[in-house]
Amino acid sequence: MLTLDLSNAPRWHDLAPSVRVQLRPLTTALMVATRSDPAVEAVPEAASDEERAVAFAKALARRALLAWEGIGDANGTPIDPSPAAIDALLDIWPIFEAFQLTYVSKGLLLEQEKNASALSPNGPSAGATDIAKPARKRAKTAQAAQTGR
Repeated sequence: MLTLDLSNAPRWHDLAPSVRVQLRPLTTALMVATRSDPAVEAVPEAASDEERAVAFAKALARRALLAWEGIGDANGTPIDPSPAAIDALLDIWPIFEAFQLTYVSKGLLLEQEKNASALSPNGPSAGATDIAKPARKRAKTAQAAQTGR
């Protein structure tokens, strides 16, 4: 069953020990706006999937991130989120991975699961399992079967 959260309230996400971010819900409007973000559109066609993923994640974070805790400058002084600081945060590999896992992938889970529908166990989908035993020999063609050959 698909459960709808009608509150649409921002949520806190832990990205590392003592580092957490408050993010807007991952809505259709947010995804559409991010897809048309100038930084995403500026990614060259020849760019790898990884380069596209980083550009998209940074653009999404710049739109979604409202507040954070446990993030400071080089002197350890807490700083407020800014576009440059958000990009720098996502340049840290474990933070990027945590952002992708805790925010982006959970938002895209329905797409991956095809809107929460299970794979067909008796159709051509990848979820079908083989239950028939392999044939012992090749089947006769229709013409050979009719003539008894």
